[in-house]
Amino acid sequence: MPPKWSLGYHQCRWSYDSSEKVLKVVRTFREKGIPCDVVWMDIDYMDGFRCFTFDSNRFPDPKSMVNDLHSIGCTAIWMLDPGIKKEEGYFVYDSGSKNDVWIQKADVSPFVGDVWPGDCVFPDYTSQKTRAWWASLVKDFISNGVDGIWNDMNEPAVFKTTTKTMPENNIHRGDADVGGVQNHSYYHNVYGMLMARSTYEGMAMGNAAKRPFVLTRAGFIGSQRYAATWTGDNLSNWEHLHMSLPMVLQLGLSGQPLSGPDIGGFAGNATPKLFGRWMGVGALFPFSRGHTETGSVDHEPWSFGEECEEVCRLALLRRYRLLPHIYTLFYRSHTTGIPVATPVFFADPQDPELRKVETSFLLGPLLVCASTSPNKGAHECAHKLPKGIWLPFDFADSHPDLPVLYLCGGAILPVGLPIRHVGEANLEDDLSLIVALDENGKAEGILFEDAGDGYAFTQGDYLLTYYSAELHSSVVTVKVFKSEGSWRRPKRNLKINILLGGGAMVSADGVDGGEIHLTMPSESQVSSLVATSELEHKKRLEMIQPIPDIDEPSGQEGAELSKIPVDLKSGDWLLKIVPWIGGRIISMTHLPSDSQWLHSRIEINGYEEYSGTEYRSAGCTEEYKVTRRYLEQSGEEESICMEGDIGGGLVLQRQISILKDNPKIVQIDSSIQARSVGAGSGGFSRSFDS
Repeated sequence: MPPKWSLGYHQCRWSYDSSEKVLKVVRTFREKGIPCDVVWMDIDYMDGFRCFTFDSNRFPDPKSMVNDLHSIGCTAIWMLDPGIKKEEGYFVYDSGSKNDVWIQKADVSPFVGDVWPGDCVFPDYTSQKTRAWWASLVKDFISNGVDGIWNDMNEPAVFKTTTKTMPENNIHRGDADVGGVQNHSYYHNVYGMLMARSTYEGMAMGNAAKRPFVLTRAGFIGSQRYAATWTGDNLSNWEHLHMSLPMVLQLGLSGQPLSGPDIGGFAGNATPKLFGRWMGVGALFPFSRGHTETGSVDHEPWSFGEECEEVCRLALLRRYRLLPHIYTLFYRSHTTGIPVATPVFFADPQDPELRKVETSFLLGPLLVCASTSPNKGAHECAHKLPKGIWLPFDFADSHPDLPVLYLCGGAILPVGLPIRHVGEANLEDDLSLIVALDENGKAEGILFEDAGDGYAFTQGDYLLTYYSAELHSSVVTVKVFKSEGSWRRPKRNLKINILLGGGAMVSADGVDGGEIHLTMPSESQVSSLVATSELEHKKRLEMIQPIPDIDEPSGQEGAELSKIPVDLKSGDWLLKIVPWIGGRIISMTHLPSDSQWLHSRIEINGYEEYSGTEYRSAGCTEEYKVTRRYLEQSGEEESICMEGDIGGGLVLQRQISILKDNPKIVQIDSSIQARSVGAGSGGFSRSFDS
């Protein structure tokens, strides 16, 4: 059961590089009325990327910073990677060496691999001794005001290797109950989960009164017992927005209910429309976090203009109004294993057509229908609905760039007030029930409430309410028909909203726990209300200006191609290139050996690409918008040529070629060309021979 605050919105980037920057970002959320509960610290908070340390200049007093965050209703999550810097005098390395916890090479010496700090050793989490050692470090670490921990790079990722992980013949000294002494290939798939388990156990040791929150990149079946999962380093493009929906759903089907993507995309720069559309659906994923890489433009909700900011505000206010329902779904998942977000076919497993739906999903009886097309809003798409009654509704917040919501006939949906963070809500706040009657005039729904953290709910300290609605002689009666738990019902107002269709509804007010009666309008009145609501809804959508899409300046050559990944295949090479991220090559496969020559921030016999600030990259730093691109088929080579405006009348031109006369060679030519300041250019060329 996750802490309730973790179901709010999370804001992250690589990196918010100082305490001042972190506080400024969170205060901006508050000033703009955009909900947010969590801010994240990536690796740059550390002293030289050493885990369990803080940079004394940029984060001189992390506990004080976190206290400031808590005072405005925000929590803080900090990254911990498995790679521990091999450096005598560094307390984590010294302690681990003393306790003999490192993964070994075949010659039984500690394996050393290159990660962010440089040479690193790696804890062997297959051993209980190592897990207890790591947990003790975590226990001490959280005393600095750490609310949650982010386990990244835990596949484990290792630079300077063709596999991007450690050698398969490394030795793990696992406990007998998990497999005993084995090589790395035996334990590779569970390494990330065992790290997350160790982290979770350390947080539990540090504060038994709190539910630990851990996020892990790598996992295995059972990881959900210890950590949430995100879908990894995605790209800021429409294809990856689309992919994020089935990825979250399939993680749920695999047993991981708490997952989500990097909203807006991790690598590259989102456009206003892409970011807003992604936030619209991402705000309704079980785990909702915006994140981006170093060197990208700002990816906060207010970073893409007023139209996008408003869509993000509406999207997140939706999430927070739906938190009573979402939290209830997590309780159901905790007790039954049912995913929080499910594919649409869960509403009708007998309909094979529903298994093809990739842009809609269910949150219990709530159907979310999104659009992942830049040219169509969700309201313009033909959505496949399951059989039965599905009634549309909104919170007077419909927008061309937000998903469309439907409630299943026979369901009651509990919703709360619009709040800026979870801590603003009180049990005595007004509660609303949205009711969709079935064909028999009945509906039911549940609401789970507890302290939002800790484990008192396991001892009965909670309130689980079963609501019912029934139509009899034109009167709908809404009441509590069953309750569980030792909590007394809060004294609060209860608002009933009965959906009629077309977004129309009739309402009544009462007190939670008592019977509320509502006389339904006649059939002719219902028809009139529905027609009026549909007309007003249509007019509202027509009046609202969608988020402008400014991917590329209109009319420029190649603009329509600017968001299409390019496959360049010839001779010995298959390259995948994404022109909108600085012309970056994201995959470089050597076909004869079926090996991957592309690596992030490494120096081996391969080519390295990196967008944004490059620390010790073999490539050059290139961030530009594509203004022109074409494929050349001259008979001598196959190539892609890209140009980016870098200001001052100059463009950066980059041509990537596979030579026809020597198919073993990939050649990359870069130059700066004068377009409006007279002749002259400078450039360089590199080639890579297989």
